[in-house]
Amino acid sequence: MPPPRKIPKKYQPAGYEILYEDRDIIVGNKAPGYLTVRALWNKDQTIHAALNDYVRKGNSKSRQCVYVVHRLDQDTSGMLIFAKSEKAQINLKDDWKNTTKIYYAIVHGRMKQKFGIISSYLMEDDDYVVHSTNDSTNAKLAHTQYEVVKEAAKFSLVKINLLTGRKNQIRVHFAEEGHPVVGDSKYGGSGRAYPRLMLHSHSISFIHPFSKTRLSFEAPMPEYFTALIGK
Repeated sequence: MPPPRKIPKKYQPAGYEILYEDRDIIVGNKAPGYLTVRALWNKDQTIHAALNDYVRKGNSKSRQCVYVVHRLDQDTSGMLIFAKSEKAQINLKDDWKNTTKIYYAIVHGRMKQKFGIISSYLMEDDDYVVHSTNDSTNAKLAHTQYEVVKEAAKFSLVKINLLTGRKNQIRVHFAEEGHPVVGDSKYGGSGRAYPRLMLHSHSISFIHPFSKTRLSFEAPMPEYFTALIGK
C-alpha cells in the first residue's frame, strides 16, 4: 500500500477521512450516518458533494468533480473509493470483478452454519425494500461469503467477503437467514433498540485504474463494535 497522503484535519471533508489520494483516485473511511450520494430527502449533505467541494478548493467556478465508483448505505461505515476523472471511474468499474471487499457485521443470535455462501436473486420493490425472489429474469444474483469469527450470548461477529455488490445485499441475506444485522431497523425489525447499524466495510483491495498496481486499504473496526462484542 502506498504511504497515505497527510491531509490536515481542517481540510478533511465531513464524514469522510481521506486515507489516500493521487491524481486519479481518493480512498477514505466513511463515517456512519452519511449518504454516499444524494437522495430524495437529502440532496446536498453527502460524501460526494463534500468531496466535490474538497477538489474545487473553494473555487465556486471550478468544474472539477469526483466520480462515484461504488456506494455504502447511509448507516454503514468504512472503505469508500471515488475517482477523480470519468476515465478512472470507467476503468475501476470495468475491473471491479478483481476488487476484494471485506466487511464485518454483528448479527443477532448464533448462526448454525459458521461459514458458507448465501446466494439468492435480489429485487427491490416499489417501497424500496430489497428481498430475495425466484424471478431470475428481473432480479440480480447476489453472493455473500461469510465466516463467524466470534460469538457472544446474543450476537455473532461475522467476517464477510462481498462477492457481489447489490443494494442492501448483506442486510437482506442475513435477515432472511434469521440473523439480521444489529441496529437494522429496515430489515431487522428490532433494530431500533440499537442506535447504530453494526455493519462496517473493513478493507478493500483493487487494481489502480492506470498504474495497474494492486492497492489495499483498511478502516479500523469502530469502537461501538468492540463495545458490543468485545475485542
